[in-house]
Amino acid sequence: MSDRLRAAFARQGETTASLGSPFMARLMPLIGTRLDDQTAVGARCLAWDGDVSAAGQSVPLRLAGALHGLVLDGTDAGLIAAYPPNDVPDEVLWSAVQAALITHEGRIMAWLDRPPQTNEVRRAAAVIAGIWWALEKVGDRPVVLSELGASAGLNLSLDRFAMAMGDELHVHPTSDVRLSPDWSGPMPTPHPIHVIDRAGVDLTPLDPTAPSDALRLLAYIWPDQPERMDRTRAAIALSGGPPDQGDAAPWLKARLSHRHPGALHVVYSTIAAQYFPPATRDAINRDLHDAGRAAGSDAPLLHLAMETDDETPGAGLMAHLWAGGAPRRNMLARVDFHGRWIHWLNTLFDPQPLR
Repeated sequence: MSDRLRAAFARQGETTASLGSPFMARLMPLIGTRLDDQTAVGARCLAWDGDVSAAGQSVPLRLAGALHGLVLDGTDAGLIAAYPPNDVPDEVLWSAVQAALITHEGRIMAWLDRPPQTNEVRRAAAVIAGIWWALEKVGDRPVVLSELGASAGLNLSLDRFAMAMGDELHVHPTSDVRLSPDWSGPMPTPHPIHVIDRAGVDLTPLDPTAPSDALRLLAYIWPDQPERMDRTRAAIALSGGPPDQGDAAPWLKARLSHRHPGALHVVYSTIAAQYFPPATRDAINRDLHDAGRAAGSDAPLLHLAMETDDETPGAGLMAHLWAGGAPRRNMLARVDFHGRWIHWLNTLFDPQPLR
């Protein structure tokens, strides 16, 4: 198992390098190479059963989040001195990490019990663009938001964010949360987004208004990306509380049972569906299809899924729009996993039921 864990740390370093974090690109392989069983934390990680990679239990990120949390709340002076914005040699960084594993063993062990949980605010840019695309088809109207795998629900406040398109800001131009993805391809026409109802669901939701949960959200942001940190703090300030707790399928079925005449109901997920059990995914698809068949031009239904697929780069942004008649199925864009860029495609697929 230790070889697989060390390989997972190495791969995580490569991934974080591609996502713009030179510090994590150093830290992950450094820990993977030097971690041993002389500490309780090291022994537990090295003996971890199952898939330890980012596709499974994400052990490297669990440990990275625990360490960063000690920095963010000022608990460990040694780590603070070794973490960004400071730049220290690998020996000094490893010495600080090793000391923290011993000094804060109990707290780190508790963090290792839970999987990483993030709420990347920049992904909301893809959802906003998808809503604009739908409003172009069905006309300007109020919007109902239902987010699956919502984490702390930060992106349920997307109508309170500022979205940059070219030199102009849209949605909420005075917001402290600024989304400015690098854009390529044609731009969708901006439309007002007036949300009349919003709710989300997650198996283990975080409450962004609770200091301990806010710390978890921030701890899983790379330490050398202060702009992401500031953006997340600004989104936390706009939050009204945690999403609902539960499985996404029955929750969505209940949401879909309530029609909203005159409004566009937007069901969306961003890098979440891959974590749903197959039975949950199947039920979601079935209930969306059933609700879509019942949707008319007076109460259209939009499903936006920014999820991993078999294509590269980034994730696909797929839209299914039911507004009476045959559904529209479009691959709207390729999107960076952290929302840093959007390549707009708006490719129409043959109308067909959601599969």
